[in-house]
Amino acid sequence: MGDTGGVRQPHASSRQEPPPMPRLALYALVVCALAVAAAVISFVQGSWLGVVWVLLAGLSSNMAWFYLRREKMRRNSAGAAAPTS
Repeated sequence: MGDTGGVRQPHASSRQEPPPMPRLALYALVVCALAVAAAVISFVQGSWLGVVWVLLAGLSSNMAWFYLRREKMRRNSAGAAAPTS
């Protein structure tokens, strides 16, 4: 299964798809975007509750960065440990 008989696919080896974004990082980015939107709406309405939304946006952006960085480090360590045969 999957054997191409030694025939190389030129387009498959020359261009590689980027790895998908980790799911938790994607959720954190969505929360960050929604928190920024909520902060803007709160400040436009004259409410100081927007400060809480800004803090939540900062926290969720840091979480997204953390999950992306952790996934990148995991891929690098898995790639280095794989045998090259």
